[in-house]
Amino acid sequence: MSHGHFATIAARAGIAQDPAHEAVTPPLYLTTTYRLKALGQAGPYDYSRSNNPTRDVLAEALAALEGGAKAIVTNTGMSACLLALQLLTPADTLVIPHDCYGGSYRLFTNLAERKQSFKLVIVNFQQADWAEQIRAARPAMIWLETPSNPLLQITDISAVCHLAKALGAKVVVDNTFLSPVLQQPLALGADLVVHSTTKYINGHSDVVAGALICADQATGDELKWWANCLGITGAAFDAYMTLRGLRTLAPRMQQHQINAECIVAFLQQQPLVSKVYYPGLEDHPGHAIAKAQQQGFGAMLSFDLAVEPGLLQHFLDALHCFTLAQSLGGIESLICHPGSMTHASMSAEAQKTAGIGPTLLRLSVGIEAIEDLLADLAQGFSALARASQATASDDKAADSSAVGDNTALSQSCRLSPALNALW
Repeated sequence: MSHGHFATIAARAGIAQDPAHEAVTPPLYLTTTYRLKALGQAGPYDYSRSNNPTRDVLAEALAALEGGAKAIVTNTGMSACLLALQLLTPADTLVIPHDCYGGSYRLFTNLAERKQSFKLVIVNFQQADWAEQIRAARPAMIWLETPSNPLLQITDISAVCHLAKALGAKVVVDNTFLSPVLQQPLALGADLVVHSTTKYINGHSDVVAGALICADQATGDELKWWANCLGITGAAFDAYMTLRGLRTLAPRMQQHQINAECIVAFLQQQPLVSKVYYPGLEDHPGHAIAKAQQQGFGAMLSFDLAVEPGLLQHFLDALHCFTLAQSLGGIESLICHPGSMTHASMSAEAQKTAGIGPTLLRLSVGIEAIEDLLADLAQGFSALARASQATASDDKAADSSAVGDNTALSQSCRLSPALNALW
């Protein structure tokens, strides 16, 4: 694939490259196995768990977008995380951020504690002494998530990579929140980039998949071997669907961001919002770093409501354009309560340490008409204001005790068959 602008690379992934019939759009190869010409004469493809033409087109496009030597397409974002961890041994130390995605946190802590797959050190990269903490840990791998989920905290990728090189450690960056259109960690010195392609890269909330992009060929070859060995490579149909979504990644991200900026401005004017978390705000602690290492501020944002937790449902019930659901990065707008949803696998103490409070809400801003999104939120705040006024006296305490904090909400979700798999 020729290198060019991100929009061109994404839009032309696999276009006019069909060697069989000159199809403009690359075909979908659903076959599980391939004919050998003769004994000992295997071609580039023999079995689709190992190699598949459709999956390879997607991998080549993602490698080009991230500026990597090799990409491995996996069946989920979490399997992409698991794949990167195959570079570690039980004697190695992995450093992770204190506020990473709840699913990643669950994977790291359980592999370290229950399987002794590696040693684990949790570091707050927002503290002034983060570098000293890492030097003391002597890690083999440093895991970054920037912007972080769900508080959108920013970590200086170049600074961490500079330190990692001196320590002989590899740096892995979860780039799911921004996509390669808005951030290229490998160009900043990272060794590996992880994506849940379920999110922005696919963009239509109809495929669960992941990807791992490696800066050097040797690491890519080793991890491709592990992906085949573990059986976590992505399905051909999923790759085909993800390719279709990838082609509109650049214009989608542009519209996502336009809408997000309008919503941030709206939220700042709401008296029932106590804080907005968005790196595009000039008073955000990581604004300068984000501006330097990103090509945009993305379309993920969070905010704290200045009400009792028991009133959250009044706000959520009034929304129609924002759907209460897990995930992010689709063309549709979603709202999430991290404490009881995406980060419920973290203990109450870990949530508190990460800054995840009981009234924190996270928005994945879609590409709907901004007028409709703002009207929807205005409707939610009107309902919340009415509920807040109605419970300003004795009912306020009753509502608060009935719903409780994130711990009570998490327990409620754990008992739901539909959400039980999250834990």
